[in-house]
Amino acid sequence: MKVHTLARSLLGALLFGLGVATGQLAQTSTDSPQRVEQKRTDLTGAPGMEVIASVAEYQPGDSLGRHSHHGVEVAYVLQGASVQLPGKDPMPLPTGATSLNLRDVKHAGFKVVGDTSLKLFTVHVVDKGRPLYDYTQ
Repeated sequence: MKVHTLARSLLGALLFGLGVATGQLAQTSTDSPQRVEQKRTDLTGAPGMEVIASVAEYQPGDSLGRHSHHGVEVAYVLQGASVQLPGKDPMPLPTGATSLNLRDVKHAGFKVVGDTSLKLFTVHVVDKGRPLYDYTQ
């Protein structure tokens, strides 16, 4: 009985580990290292498109480079912080704020300033197989 329970526990741990590894492999070298993917699935009725749900946390001093996506991004601020665009004064990005970034529209390009981390929940509806982030200057 104990051997059977141990075998089931080991199998469960192996499957969990494979799931984590698969999620890590889904992220590319162009991805934001602060982003942790929660779920990914094909978009029903739209061949070649997928939906990706993620959480990201940017510590004070972290930057989020100016970028675009091959699809739509919706972001919800879980924990607000102050952000600063180059050459501009810091501005608050409050908890509860939302944004909708359309296909191929450049956005972000800010640094988190102050002493509070910025936490975001994002949903991307994007072209499957394309990089999630296309960074620009």
